[in-house]
Amino acid sequence: MDQATLDRQYSPSSRVPSLGAYLSEYERLSTAARRDHPVRTGLAYGPHPAESLDYFPGPGRGRTPLLVFVHGGNWQALGRAESAFPAPPLLAAGASVAVVEYGLAPDVGLDAMAGMVRRAVDWLLRHADRLGFAPDRLHLCGTSAGAHLAAMALLPGPSDGPDVSGRIAGAVLLSGMYDLEPVRLSYVNEALRLDEAGARRNSPLRRLPSRLPPVVVARGGNETEEYVRQHELMVRALRPRAKVTEVVAELRDHFDLPYDLGARGTELGDAVLAQMEPGGTTT
Repeated sequence: MDQATLDRQYSPSSRVPSLGAYLSEYERLSTAARRDHPVRTGLAYGPHPAESLDYFPGPGRGRTPLLVFVHGGNWQALGRAESAFPAPPLLAAGASVAVVEYGLAPDVGLDAMAGMVRRAVDWLLRHADRLGFAPDRLHLCGTSAGAHLAAMALLPGPSDGPDVSGRIAGAVLLSGMYDLEPVRLSYVNEALRLDEAGARRNSPLRRLPSRLPPVVVARGGNETEEYVRQHELMVRALRPRAKVTEVVAELRDHFDLPYDLGARGTELGDAVLAQMEPGGTTT
């Protein structure tokens, strides 16, 4: 495809009327989540100023599952301030929620971002008793660029950050990019500055181990063809390696799909809750 087409394919906002409307709603709903629910904000999980997270404790203690949410934004935008909106339905279902912030391009490279997400997972597991969730019930979830970073945390032998690959109970990957070679050739790489080796090193699709925890892989019905292709390739690669639940939410797009996380009665919410089993928590 020509450059303009490739750039459009890796610009998910090209499929929606207003990206700004979604970003404003993310911020409004996230503010409401922090106002209406107990939360510990700005917990530092590493030395970089961006390495912080917000933690929403679930209703139980000790055996509560945790969903760790990694935001999207093409590796260049957003943070925990706009990314707490998935928390309320998950809390209502009996889970705890952590919302991770990480450094952004062009100031932070992709290897370092992936290391930050791994450090966040490691920090949460080391503090599980104090925070009040079960360390063997941590589920890692990401959307868009966050899905890529979550998938990178599933890989053993990382180039940056601790190896947490064997300590994640399950993963939820929403509208992700898993082969970064076409991303490298698109406008997105103006900020990422990936060379061919960096794209290969940061392509989880090319590096999946033989065994993985259960994975929910989801996309909206209204996604660009390249996002659909990346989703299908990842599902196909995961099936021999993990229990995979595929979700195609026909009435959702790239930006409103995360609203269904934890929402009972939606295909995505039901799949995530079935994987996490928050009803099994004890008080």
